[in-house]
Amino acid sequence: MSVHTIILAAGQGSRMKSNRAKALQKVGSSSMLKKICDTAGSISPNITLVVGFDKESIIEESNNYPLNISIAEQPNPIGTGDAVKCGMKGVEGATKILVLYGDVPLIKKETLQKLIESADSGLSILTTVLHDPFGYGRVIKDTDGNALAIVEEKDSSVAEKEIKEIFTGVLCGTKELIEESLEKIGNDNAANEYYLTDLVSIMSQNGIKIKTYNASNDEVKGANSKQELAQLEAIYRSMKSDELFNQGITISDSSRLDVRGDVTAGKDCSIDVNVILEGSITLGDNVSIGPNTIIKDSVIGSNTKIEAFSHIDQANIGDDCIIGPYARLRVGSKIENTAKVGNFVETKNSTLGKGSKANHFTYLGDTEVGEGTNIGAGTITCNYDGKDKHKTVIGDGSFIGSNSSLVAPVTVGSDATIAAGSVINKDVPDNALGFGRAKQENKENWSKKKD
Repeated sequence: MSVHTIILAAGQGSRMKSNRAKALQKVGSSSMLKKICDTAGSISPNITLVVGFDKESIIEESNNYPLNISIAEQPNPIGTGDAVKCGMKGVEGATKILVLYGDVPLIKKETLQKLIESADSGLSILTTVLHDPFGYGRVIKDTDGNALAIVEEKDSSVAEKEIKEIFTGVLCGTKELIEESLEKIGNDNAANEYYLTDLVSIMSQNGIKIKTYNASNDEVKGANSKQELAQLEAIYRSMKSDELFNQGITISDSSRLDVRGDVTAGKDCSIDVNVILEGSITLGDNVSIGPNTIIKDSVIGSNTKIEAFSHIDQANIGDDCIIGPYARLRVGSKIENTAKVGNFVETKNSTLGKGSKANHFTYLGDTEVGEGTNIGAGTITCNYDGKDKHKTVIGDGSFIGSNSSLVAPVTVGSDATIAAGSVINKDVPDNALGFGRAKQENKENWSKKKD
């Protein structure tokens, strides 16, 4: 069966005290809306967002999602039942409808798949069990475990208030049944709103067997305030840490690790405190990541050590390398096996060859360094002339003296030496010494002339 997901994202979330839509508040560096869209999209790319408050921002962000997203507007916030009805107008071709919420971002793909599978008979609702369910609608079931109705707290009997299982609002059902039942939802209540929870009793009274699927509390927790947003952040952090633990990664303190993407790791990797891992990251075996390090969208080879306070963004690092401390590898950096990037070294769109070293206070931009070359402290490859970027090429086995400036475009050959303090703006051939310094002059008795 084909599935179409309707995500309710029309809420303002006044307790957030924000000019942004509630669904656009961030957890783990991306919006709650993006997280639930990513999960739903991994099952089916066909999604309708029901928008209202700050709809322009939601539409603008969703345009960047690699999914088949359509937009439905709820003109007036008159209940979740009405919101789903608005979303149904743009659904074509699907046989099942999955209803999710833009402010409930942590539901797992596996949970939704089980819910969808259990909806073959017509409707299945996602529930959870709370130690203290006060304020939530209780799930009333028959002796076979099918849901009969959702009873709100104020309408519950003493016995019903003892029920711990509550309805999360998430459901999946056949398109035909949901369409028929939405037409029967009324607004004869204190708020004059159309409640999606009424679908359960409407379908049950029509003889539909309504299944339930139970999810963990953490998965179905939403956020209506910044305090609850912080709670979601902690839950998300714990979930992502568990994924790493399950891969065998040693984590010094999971409460001080933020994983904001997907990490794949080999054996015997370790991560110290205050580390941020963002985007898609691949670690080989025995990778060590030091404290206060940020890594984004990068590949790190086996037996490589990332020292403290390093920033690595869209870089490819080989095996047996040492990076940092305080290194910054920017977009397009390629560090080959056994190379070393030391403290306060920055690279961008550059390759540091096998066994080469740039140990201190260096900038390598648009640079290709061969194997076994040493880059002295304070070296700069001057890649930008104010208009265009240019490339520096350094061969194998060369030695670049400290405080040198290589003005691109320029090539330094293999087994060449650049004298310390030089400004090099012409090619240096293999086995040559290149130097370019102003002549030193000493003025005798200079200090006496100051009197």
